Amino acid sequence: MIRVDLHLHSHFSHDGRSSLEELIERARECGLDRIALTDHNTFDGAPRFMKLAPELAIAGEEIKTLEGEVIGLFINGRITPFMPAEDVMDAIHAMGGLVYLPHPLDRRRANFRAERVVQLAGRVDIIETYNPWADQSANQAAARLAEDLDKPGATGSDAHSAEELGRSWMEMDEYTGPQDFLEKLRFARHVVTASSGTGRRA
Repeated sequence: MIRVDLHLHSHFSHDGRSSLEELIERARECGLDRIALTDHNTFDGAPRFMKLAPELAIAGEEIKTLEGEVIGLFINGRITPFMPAEDVMDAIHAMGGLVYLPHPLDRRRANFRAERVVQLAGRVDIIETYNPWADQSANQAAARLAEDLDKPGATGSDAHSAEELGRSWMEMDEYTGPQDFLEKLRFARHVVTASSGTGRRA
């Protein structure tokens, strides 16, 4: 089994506080086997991240659409922000990547209405069902929505500093590529530690 965190940020994000090197060191301290770099509206850090730690790195980006935010995983270039959600999701899939909805129903941040997620379901691969900065009701609603839509759920740390890594993760079987990852994610064990409390995140 491998430990995976699909949602975190470096100082390439406007609100990230840690370098790539600090994130890599912390991930290894925590026993994380894969971490997805998902900086806000930029892919600038991902090529260096992949070079520094290819065995650890998943290249991604968290993109602000005209509605909520969308993460592209296993991508190889920047996705332009502030486009319709459908266009962002189609661009991710055109790269062979996976569409991940972070904190989809958290009203304190850019989010989608539940009805809109249903409309977009054919383009969505993964729904984040636990985010430590979302309130419990938003996480529970996201988990119900993922179940209703038969989408794999994910636990993401949404870490904006190295110290926030290792508080929540998923344990799953090793995978051979994005589609195999998606299938094995359905059977992942979600781990949330006592230090992973609910708070606020911009």
